Amino acid sequence: MKFFIDSANADLIKKFIDMNIVDGVTTNPSLLAKEGKDPIEQVKKILKLVPGPVSIEVVATEYGAMLSEARPISKLGKNAVVKIPMTRDGMRAVHTLSQEGIKTNVTLVFSATQALIAAKAGATYVSPFVGRLDDIGTDGMPLISDIVQIFRNYSIKTQVLVASVRHPIHVVEAAKLGADVATLPPDVLDKMFSHPLTDAGLKKFLDDWKTLQKQYGDDFSKAK
Repeated sequence: MKFFIDSANADLIKKFIDMNIVDGVTTNPSLLAKEGKDPIEQVKKILKLVPGPVSIEVVATEYGAMLSEARPISKLGKNAVVKIPMTRDGMRAVHTLSQEGIKTNVTLVFSATQALIAAKAGATYVSPFVGRLDDIGTDGMPLISDIVQIFRNYSIKTQVLVASVRHPIHVVEAAKLGADVATLPPDVLDKMFSHPLTDAGLKKFLDDWKTLQKQYGDDFSKAK
């Protein structure tokens, strides 16, 4: 499974890129607004920083205006992916852009039928929002299962990009179901490193090493 980071903060993105655990980035207008910087310059910075795909969302809602935004976005970098909302005009735009060789990510997907329509329109990625379904009392993970199964049944190349991830369990469940990508907020990525037994084990090792150092006074940095 690929991990994307759902952020427009270049410092946070670099932190995980340097660990080689992030394969791409997703942004949206809210994340860019949170940074309080020129959005175009911020996107250019992220595109240069990240070797993998970076999703950048249009803010237009009408077909022609979407294309007017999408084409310049696609030229900001070879790894730019245009994020398009799941609407009728959006799917028309996705079809046109796919014919032009422009990669797209269909966002705000909440049903398997929407995902199938997006795939038929030519989307590179579809982004089902599991956390927002959970927020209204509906388990979001069966949606991932349905989409993955449908796409496998018909060898559909569109990738399933699990979005609105709230916690590490979402990641594990999505991976077990065979989703292609999970895009994760930085705090969820941070939580995935942690386990109380890891912390306890490391403390025990370090305490024992300190006892040994008191006796011998050496550490491995002095080894020859």
